[in-house]
Amino acid sequence: MVFAHDTQEALESGVFLANSELEPDTLTSMAELEAFFDDFGYTGDRPGPSDLEPVRAIRTRLRQMFTATRDGAVPLINDVLAEFHAMPQVVRHGEVDWHVHATTDDRPLHERILVETAMGMIDVIRGDEMSRFSRCAMEDCEGVVLDFSRNRSRKYCTTTCTNRAAQAAFRARQA
Repeated sequence: MVFAHDTQEALESGVFLANSELEPDTLTSMAELEAFFDDFGYTGDRPGPSDLEPVRAIRTRLRQMFTATRDGAVPLINDVLAEFHAMPQVVRHGEVDWHVHATTDDRPLHERILVETAMGMIDVIRGDEMSRFSRCAMEDCEGVVLDFSRNRSRKYCTTTCTNRAAQAAFRARQA
C-alpha cells in the first residue's frame, strides 16, 4: 500500500518520538525538541519551554499505538481523536499540497503530534498494514521499526542498530 505523504510523515515522526524514549533518551532539551519540529516539518507555533515535558510524556502512548495488535490499536486511536476533539479537514499550506489535518496549528505541540499520528494510524488500520511495524531485531533494543519498503525487509530501528548488527555479524564470521 502506498501511503499519502502526510500519513507517512506523521507515522515517521511518531516512531522517532517513541524511540527517543529509549536509553539514551534523545529528547531532553529544547534544542532536541526544536530539531524534531524542524526535521519533521511541523507547522504552527514553534515549541517553547512549556512544550518539552508534554511531548516527552506522549512517547509511551505513541509506542502503545505502534506495538498494539490491529484490533488493540483502534481504541487507542479513537481515544486520542476523542480526547482532543479531532476534526479532519483538507488543507494546503506552504509548499505542501492538499493533505489532512485534524487539529489546528495553534494547539499545543503534543496534541498536534498525537492527533496527526492517530490520523496516520487510521490509514494503517484501514489498509490492514500493522505489519509495517515491528520490534528492532537487535537483541538488546526495544525500538519500533516502521518499514515502508516494498518487500518489508527493514529489521532495525536506526542506522546505529543496523551498524551494530553488521559489526556483530562481521565479528562472528571472523571468529
